Amino acid sequence: MITGTVKSQVDKIWNAFWSGGISHGLTVIEQVTYLLFARRLDEIHTAKRTPTHFQN
Repeated sequence: MITGTVKSQVDKIWNAFWSGGISHGLTVIEQVTYLLFARRLDEIHTAKRTPTHFQN
Protein backbone atom coordinates (compact mmCIF):
# COMPACT_ATOMS: atom_id res chain seq x y z
CA MET A 1 0.00 0.00 0.00
CA ILE A 2 1.24 3.48 -0.83
CA THR A 3 1.59 5.71 2.20
CA GLY A 4 0.96 9.43 2.20
CA THR A 5 4.69 10.13 2.24
CA VAL A 6 5.43 7.96 -0.78
CA LYS A 7 2.45 9.36 -2.67
CA SER A 8 3.65 12.88 -1.91
CA GLN A 9 7.14 12.06 -3.23
CA VAL A 10 5.72 10.52 -6.41
CA ASP A 11 3.47 13.54 -6.93
CA LYS A 12 6.43 15.89 -6.48
CA ILE A 13 8.46 13.99 -9.11
CA TRP A 14 5.48 13.85 -11.46
CA ASN A 15 4.94 17.60 -11.11
CA ALA A 16 8.62 18.25 -11.87
CA PHE A 17 8.33 16.31 -15.13
CA TRP A 18 5.00 17.95 -15.97
CA SER A 19 6.37 21.46 -15.44
CA GLY A 20 9.38 20.50 -17.57
CA GLY A 21 7.09 19.70 -20.48
CA ILE A 22 6.86 15.92 -20.17
CA SER A 23 3.21 15.04 -19.71
CA HIS A 24 2.87 11.58 -21.25
CA GLY A 25 2.81 8.94 -18.50
CA LEU A 26 4.92 6.37 -20.34
CA THR A 27 7.59 8.97 -21.08
CA VAL A 28 7.75 9.90 -17.40
CA ILE A 29 8.15 6.24 -16.44
CA GLU A 30 10.91 5.81 -19.05
CA GLN A 31 12.79 8.83 -17.73
CA VAL A 32 12.46 7.76 -14.09
CA THR A 33 13.67 4.26 -15.01
CA TYR A 34 16.68 5.74 -16.82
CA LEU A 35 17.51 7.95 -13.82
CA LEU A 36 17.26 5.00 -11.42
CA PHE A 37 19.52 2.94 -13.71
CA ALA A 38 22.11 5.72 -13.87
CA ARG A 39 22.00 6.17 -10.11
CA ARG A 40 22.53 2.44 -9.54
CA LEU A 41 25.49 2.40 -11.94
CA ASP A 42 27.02 5.29 -10.02
CA GLU A 43 26.50 3.48 -6.70
CA ILE A 44 28.16 0.32 -8.05
CA HIS A 45 31.05 2.31 -9.49
CA THR A 46 31.56 4.18 -6.22
CA ALA A 47 31.48 0.94 -4.21
CA LYS A 48 34.17 -0.63 -6.42
CA ARG A 49 36.62 2.24 -5.98
CA THR A 50 39.65 1.59 -3.86
CA PRO A 51 41.22 4.18 -1.53
CA THR A 52 44.17 4.57 -3.94
CA HIS A 53 41.88 6.24 -6.46
CA PHE A 54 41.36 9.14 -4.06
CA GLN A 55 45.06 9.98 -3.75
CA ASN A 56 46.74 12.57 -6.00
